[in-house]
Amino acid sequence: MSAMGSSRALQGIALMVAAVACFAALDTMTKITGAAVPVVMALWVRYLAQAALTGAVLLPARGRTLLRTRRPWLQATRAVTMVLSSVCAFFSLQVLPVGEFTAVVSLTPLAIALAAATLFGERMSALRWLCLLAGFAGALVVIRPGAGLEPAMLLPLAAVCLNAAYQLLTSVLTRTDGAGTTHFYTGCIAAVLLSAALPLAWTWHIDALHWWLLAGMALAGCAGHMFLVLAYARAPVGVLTPYLYLQIAFAMLGGWLVFGWLPDAWSLLGVAMIAASGVAGTAVAARERALPARPAARQAGAA
Repeated sequence: MSAMGSSRALQGIALMVAAVACFAALDTMTKITGAAVPVVMALWVRYLAQAALTGAVLLPARGRTLLRTRRPWLQATRAVTMVLSSVCAFFSLQVLPVGEFTAVVSLTPLAIALAAATLFGERMSALRWLCLLAGFAGALVVIRPGAGLEPAMLLPLAAVCLNAAYQLLTSVLTRTDGAGTTHFYTGCIAAVLLSAALPLAWTWHIDALHWWLLAGMALAGCAGHMFLVLAYARAPVGVLTPYLYLQIAFAMLGGWLVFGWLPDAWSLLGVAMIAASGVAGTAVAARERALPARPAARQAGAA
């Protein structure tokens, strides 16, 4: 059983690495297309592809059960938060390098911990608060607000809040409706919402490269989210969370290969602070969850 558990954990880690590589590729392609393709058009193609691909894979096997949801309003709310997060990402990538944007958005797990403490009364130790503050300080080092600050440079922080809400809703919906249904409804609802504005944003006047990039964005986004769901089905959150920060490395690699951009010393410092605070926060949370079980285990052994 331990060998089987180890094998599934390794599969989960491999799927998580594939997921963050897809997300980094998605962000890199988004930065390229941002100047030529309207945001509504780009996001519409992405979410329509997500709905179509998920339906094509799951509908033949599950039929109408894929369409059954106990929380339709939560499904709609999750789709809205994901669309808004994508909009924030689209515009912030026009002013920030891919690596720095990814580093700031990597604060999401810490934002989820803060939301759990604020909304659900989960206890936060001093060490976890310290990790949270260190991660936020790292984000400020990356963004470096000052006299030349553009409003769009604050959008990654908005994306962090929206991502945290999106993931909290995901944790609720996957327990009630399942991952496949949730993934399918997000694509459908987002595509329908964006369709309302599509006539005002659609353009045929883009070259073949950008059409291929739109297709690549749709595929990378859909594959990345599917890999993410499959990873969490095979390994615990505590095992997988440190590997989320590999997305920063993939994003910086994409920024170097595509744009020839290398981070300066301050950017590297901020990225290191965010990654270290995230890994440390995950380790502290896992240790704190394990502590209450120890006295009970000792009492059981003594009995």
